Amino acid sequence: MTARGDSGRPTAPSDRADRPEGASVTRLSPLDPPGDPATAAGLDGPPRATGPTDAHGATGSDEAGWKRSVAGGLAFLRRRLTGDYPVDEFGYDPDFTDTVLLPPLRVLFEKYFRVETLGLENIPATGGALLVANHSGTVAVDAVMVGVAVHDHHPQSRPVRMLGADLIFETPFLGELNRKAGNTLACNEDAERLLSSGELVSVFPEGFKGVGKPYSQRYRLQRFGRGGFVAAALRTGVPIIPVSIVGAEEIYPLIGNIKPLARAFGLPYFPVTPTFPLLGPLGAIPLPSKWIIEFGEPIATDHYPEGAVDDPAVVFGLTDEVRETIQQTLYRLLLRRGHPFLG
Repeated sequence: MTARGDSGRPTAPSDRADRPEGASVTRLSPLDPPGDPATAAGLDGPPRATGPTDAHGATGSDEAGWKRSVAGGLAFLRRRLTGDYPVDEFGYDPDFTDTVLLPPLRVLFEKYFRVETLGLENIPATGGALLVANHSGTVAVDAVMVGVAVHDHHPQSRPVRMLGADLIFETPFLGELNRKAGNTLACNEDAERLLSSGELVSVFPEGFKGVGKPYSQRYRLQRFGRGGFVAAALRTGVPIIPVSIVGAEEIYPLIGNIKPLARAFGLPYFPVTPTFPLLGPLGAIPLPSKWIIEFGEPIATDHYPEGAVDDPAVVFGLTDEVRETIQQTLYRLLLRRGHPFLG
């Protein structure tokens, strides 16, 4: 993460003007639990069997579960219509994220990619931390899976605030969804504000050079920028947690780049994969690779003296330490996983 977006242009602090009209603005504590639509509807507690068992062994609990789902959906709609939901200064809407965005992502995480998570105990229960991860896969699905892993499997169910490139937030609809999910521009000012307020922030220093690299270079880390993410961690005194992701490289194996089309559409690359554009829209379906995400041991930054952020030796030394830790972990996880699709 640097003071520039992955697109290479200087970025400014995120625009706060795009949050929904009528929504109350509340600064969220990182310990606020995600909303439970069923509880909000007064339907907390486990469903009880209310009917006889049918020929397939199902009970009235199926009906109770269905009613809970409907009630939860109606409660969500009521909150959206009345504006009774919190949105923080960055546009993060936990009610929308938990109810609309996370359920389909969980299917990908649990059933399709069969993600195995390691080292979640290295993420602090409270306070800020910077998650630094490798980036790959042609489409940045890896960033989303990191968020699901921490939200659903960390004991505190903490949200992860991703730092993204300018292009993400300039794209209609996609930019708005990212705001609601709690993500913001990859600039130092926003990163430091989030970290200082006790949030978990994720950054992918390889940027488009990592996510858009050829399949022949899979799991070989690209350059980690100029150490902007280290500077943010040093200024806020939060730990850096190296995150190593195996599995994303195989979902859209990049075998070509149509540069004239990339320039025409204003994209960093126009991907050619074994299925896209050959199969048209079907080529957008990712391949079902087996994933492993490991959260490494924290690298402390609070013991460095004041002014260390201005020392290139410290910044570049920490940058290299994080990069080398992730690279060596990737090699180890590849051996652990075995076959890229069967695991």
